[in-house]
Amino acid sequence: MKTLPVNPTENQTSEALRAFIAQCCAMAREANRPQLVSISVTVDSLDPLAVLESIYEPSEPHFYTERPAQGFAVAGAEVVVEFTTDGPERFTKAKAFIAQTLAATVAVGATDAPFAGPHFFLAAGFFDTAEKGAAFPALRLFVPRWQVSRLGDGSVAVANFVITADAPVDLITAKVWKAHAKFRAFNYRTARRSDRPSAPKQSEEIGGDGSYQHAVAAALRGIARDDYQKIVLARARRLTTAEEFYPLGVLNHLRQRYPGCYAFSVANGRGQSFIGASPERLVRVAGGRMHTEALAGSAPRGQSASEDAQLARALFQSEKDQHEHRLVLGSIARRLADLGIKLEHAVQPRLLALANVQHLHTPVSADLPAGVHILDLLARLHPTPAVGGTPRAPALQAILRLEAFSRGLYAGPIGWVDHRGGGEFFVGLRSALVDGHTATAYAGAGIVAGSTPENEFAETELKFKALTEAFTET
Repeated sequence: MKTLPVNPTENQTSEALRAFIAQCCAMAREANRPQLVSISVTVDSLDPLAVLESIYEPSEPHFYTERPAQGFAVAGAEVVVEFTTDGPERFTKAKAFIAQTLAATVAVGATDAPFAGPHFFLAAGFFDTAEKGAAFPALRLFVPRWQVSRLGDGSVAVANFVITADAPVDLITAKVWKAHAKFRAFNYRTARRSDRPSAPKQSEEIGGDGSYQHAVAAALRGIARDDYQKIVLARARRLTTAEEFYPLGVLNHLRQRYPGCYAFSVANGRGQSFIGASPERLVRVAGGRMHTEALAGSAPRGQSASEDAQLARALFQSEKDQHEHRLVLGSIARRLADLGIKLEHAVQPRLLALANVQHLHTPVSADLPAGVHILDLLARLHPTPAVGGTPRAPALQAILRLEAFSRGLYAGPIGWVDHRGGGEFFVGLRSALVDGHTATAYAGAGIVAGSTPENEFAETELKFKALTEAFTET
């Protein structure tokens, strides 16, 4: 990426902006290829979700994620650059596309600020191929036309656009000038309504009643045959409401109820959105360090402090849950071994307590060897045993046989890559595919030796209850 020493806040005139865009046209002529131009401006503190509400259009793709406990939120809307692919090499192909795009990118402004410069927002399915007619491809990434972020008390607004040798300079100048003026003094009063539908009038188990218990029983027979040590089986439940779902209203509720999770929404521009509040980071890269985590082993929350503490103690003492957790942690180490990464983590897991469930949780960090890209890590880590199983191949084959639905983006990696090669990805859990009056909600549980169909069904029921309460007014 080429960074020009141009400060868009020093000479804030449309004439200066026009001169810069004309310069980019000349660069496109010289390079004989279009240039991605990215202008970053620091602005007064903004709420990216409120900004997205004000420009929301069902016909336009968007990406949003927020983790209130970490103080960050980022939103991107519309598309200037897009890439879709599938197959076993999908992350390698995405990495190559990002490199090619950045080689023809010009950036100006506050490019060193957090969330400044072009970001490649990526959502990938659990499997490396998508069924015909699926709401989302196996992998899609895009650079948004407009991006707004907040980290702590600081906000950055980014405008991205593609410049060709014969681009309409005056038209582009007018659009960018208008957008940056809007973000500097944002008017939230243009936002749409943000309520959620009333309680669902219909709830349908995909696959039929009892199908999940039968699948778990079959999985336990596979474990007894030593086909695999662990497998994660999910359920899908279709909720139908009288009113249409408004994705950003659901999202606002999720970020308030689950501040420690990644509240997220990925829209395909055809009226469908994948929305959720994920507790699980897949990988983060920043400052030459990588961060991931093992999250496996679950218990409900108690109604009182004493009951909550008792359930937490039982979780720590559960050999079944500790075994499940060790499988995930060991898998992370094996999958990253060929990159020469030395993992750092505590010997014993800690407790991650959410509003409705608590998990065994082990944060993992390491120095990142030179030349290793975040998508190299993603390709090895996804899917972890926390959402797939171990050994990976036979567990994934069994999931295809035993589950009565297509996972789509459920349990797939969602996140972004920035222009520095850093980024962050989480797992698409505690989630639902929203489409008009329906929301298909997903919930899963890890099956290991000692699991029972009844207990795993109860765990997924707990997760479904949290989703239903978040997606509808109950």
